[in-house]
Amino acid sequence: MKSVQLAATAGAVATVIVLTFVAGTATPALSAAAAAGAPAAAPPSSPSTPAAPAGSAAPKHTAAPAEAPVATVNGTPITRTVFEYYVKASTGKSSADLPPEARSQLLDNLIRGTLLSQLASKEGLDKTADVTSQLTLTRWQVLGEAEANSYLKDKPATDAQLHQEYDAQVATLPKTEYHARHILVSTQDAAQQIIDQLKGGASFEELAKTKSIDSTKDQGGDLGWIAPTTMVKPFANAVVALKKGEMTQTPVQTPFGWHVIEVLDTRDQPPPQFDTVKQRVQQLVQAKKVREYQDELLKTATIKKNL
Repeated sequence: MKSVQLAATAGAVATVIVLTFVAGTATPALSAAAAAGAPAAAPPSSPSTPAAPAGSAAPKHTAAPAEAPVATVNGTPITRTVFEYYVKASTGKSSADLPPEARSQLLDNLIRGTLLSQLASKEGLDKTADVTSQLTLTRWQVLGEAEANSYLKDKPATDAQLHQEYDAQVATLPKTEYHARHILVSTQDAAQQIIDQLKGGASFEELAKTKSIDSTKDQGGDLGWIAPTTMVKPFANAVVALKKGEMTQTPVQTPFGWHVIEVLDTRDQPPPQFDTVKQRVQQLVQAKKVREYQDELLKTATIKKNL
């Protein structure tokens, strides 16, 4: 089926939060920093030990003994610390938990990445605008996430906060699901002709099979049970306005074309149980804490915008 069942791309954070909250699929947990607005940094192709937050004093400590590198590439060492970080970022495990073949493959990956990095520096690519900008942004992202995680370390979400957030999210969720079918065509005139044919007694299922350009045509346009949050907005608005057994009287336009929609049935949509979404709720609570922390930092920061 085309994207009529995909969530509309929303700029508002609240919409993203609701869609994340209601989604039943298991997705990797976002860091609190990423959920609060800082883009999550992708796993580095040649990772390095994160630097200390800007402005903080260097910690006083006894110098650690030099560690033997796991490899040396044209004189550049790949330290055990960097290797272990890369392994953990790639597999979620330590190198000791991996078979020798896997460890060897990961080390080869690092060596290959190091070779490319060395050549890029030799060719001056590290001085180009795009690369320097990307390196700067990556550093900010890594440090920002480190600071957010440090801030949250002693601020776990309480049960009261979790239930308060859960109740707030549940209040925004649709209460009804719709069993709908549709016929998608490329022009308004074609859609209107189909509506006229249906009013004249034509079979919706047969017209869907012969006229629709959507992948659901083989099922007579049947979309199954859908919630408004899983549809693009014009489609969702049209579905919500229909009662059981009703059909749109005028074509509905979306980015995918023109639709003729019929609602076959409706049913109550119970909210997800707290325990099934507790982890996502916790992410939302912690993300809001980071956002509030950012707001406090803004109050005392010296900022000058030149756009």
